[in-house]
Amino acid sequence: MLGNLEIRPDELQALADGRRVGLTVREFQVLLVLALREDRVVRRADIYGGVWGGEMKHRDRSVDVFVRKVRNKLAQAAPGWAYIHTHFGVGYRFAATPPQSAPADSQSASEQPAIEQATTA
Repeated sequence: MLGNLEIRPDELQALADGRRVGLTVREFQVLLVLALREDRVVRRADIYGGVWGGEMKHRDRSVDVFVRKVRNKLAQAAPGWAYIHTHFGVGYRFAATPPQSAPADSQSASEQPAIEQATTA
């Protein structure tokens, strides 16, 4: 278990609180590449190589698109939890972060304090 997330590679399934997350095979592969390197930053090119094989072409956004899809599905299955953290200019890091200790960069606008929303509006 990684936080409240269970990853079952033999079934190509991820479960949050015992419920299936509903990832496609490719989305599951992206999650698995990151989860196997838990708490380590994984370069976008390394994620690409682990999922699609070969080298990533210049300006290819496949990794970013699939990370966004995985994040959205995980957010629906486990509200408040943060799993995939961005390291700008480098890649992504998997770390299951419970709702009360989620870093500010992983919060949506609706989760930010009302004072912060008012000052940024």
